[in-house]
Amino acid sequence: MPGIDACLHEIMALPGARGAAIVDWTSGLALGTAGESPDGDHGTTATETAELARAAAEYPAFASGAEQLGPEVEDLIVTTRTGYHILRFVETAFDSSVFLHLWLDRATGNLALARLRLRQLAERLVLA
Repeated sequence: MPGIDACLHEIMALPGARGAAIVDWTSGLALGTAGESPDGDHGTTATETAELARAAAEYPAFASGAEQLGPEVEDLIVTTRTGYHILRFVETAFDSSVFLHLWLDRATGNLALARLRLRQLAERLVLA
């Protein structure tokens, strides 16, 4: 079971990975970062991606109506001309307010592989 640093290391080993973070979407704080940030500042990127994650997690349009611990949304993908931003929600025992953020190069990355690996890492991540 990987912790934050090991998880980020595994994410950055993905083909095309440019940057990664583990973010608390309620506060917008990055719990850990690796690689590059799209705007050069991991703190700003964490805050901006947290806004997107919060909207998807809290808006009723994305919920099935079932009561559950964490958000109904599993992941979000934002496509740009040069890359993909994948936000994968992590279910935790306490409040499930954490997500993994991967910035993936569009030319060299594999979106399907990245989604699969992020899901696997999210299931194994240990937050301590």
